[in-house]
Amino acid sequence: MNTVLGNEGFRAALFRLGDLVAAGTPDPLAILGIRRRGVPLAARIRRQLENAGRRNIPVGELDINLYRDDVHDRGIPRIGETRIPFALEEHHILLVDDVLFTGRTVRAALTALANFGRPRSVRLAVMVDRGGRELPIAADFVGLAVEAGDGDMVRVRVEEEDGEDGVVMLPRGEAAA
Repeated sequence: MNTVLGNEGFRAALFRLGDLVAAGTPDPLAILGIRRRGVPLAARIRRQLENAGRRNIPVGELDINLYRDDVHDRGIPRIGETRIPFALEEHHILLVDDVLFTGRTVRAALTALANFGRPRSVRLAVMVDRGGRELPIAADFVGLAVEAGDGDMVRVRVEEEDGEDGVVMLPRGEAAA
C-alpha cells in the first residue's frame, strides 16, 4: 500500500477543491454527496463555502446502488438512504464523489438524479481523478489527479468513515488480495 496523501496533504487538497468549487459554481447551489465517502466530502465542501460567505447551501445524499449497470452481477445490493431535502428544479447541483475512475458511478448518479427531478445544471467534484475512463465523463473540479494502472485501486479515506484522512493506492497484487 502506497500513501499518496497523508492527513495534511489531504486537507490541503480538499481546501483547494473547495476553492475551485467556490469560484466555479453558480447560485442557488445545492450539494449532493454520492454515498458513502462523497457524503462527508460534500459536508466539508459546504462548510468551506459557508466560511467563504456563501450561505444557505442545502446538502443531501444520493445512493446509486440500484442504478449501477452491474447491479445484477454484484448480488443483492446494499441500499443506503437517498436524502434530497430541497427542490432539484430550483438549484444548480454539485455532485461530490471520492474517486473518479471509469465514470460508471457518475452515470448511475445522473440516472438516479433524473428520477428525482431536473436540476438547473449539474457539476461534478471529486477528491481524486485516477484516469481510466470507460464513459465520456469528466469532473469539473478535482482535488488531486493521480496516475494509476488498470489493476491498481485508489482509496480515499475520510475521518468520518475511516478514522483518518488520506489517499492510498493499492498496487495490482495488493488490490486483488
